[in-house]
Amino acid sequence: MNWLIHYNYWIVIVLMMIGLYLVIARANLVRKVIGLNIFQTSVFILFISIGASRGASAPILAEGIQSYANPLPHVLILTAIVVGVATTALALALIVRIHEEYGSIDDSSIHDQDDEP
Repeated sequence: MNWLIHYNYWIVIVLMMIGLYLVIARANLVRKVIGLNIFQTSVFILFISIGASRGASAPILAEGIQSYANPLPHVLILTAIVVGVATTALALALIVRIHEEYGSIDDSSIHDQDDEP
């Protein structure tokens, strides 16, 4: 039962595999974006898990505090969340434009229409 103490890493692995499956196995572009978001969330959880430390305090100087937590992973994740939201918005806008042009958001249908002379 020693492997249960690192349950957050198991969650990261499961979410990564789900996200990777959605990106690779699905032809629908919206599902691919959802898969990328799930994969991205698993990376967020991984970095937050690595940056967390038990018994550590916020990095504010005070009397009696021996260990401080590193705030850098959490700050990086906040920045990555903002970038992820912007990337998702751009991807969905491109999918809307692709649907207007091709009438479909299916990969194979779009490739078939591109191959026609």
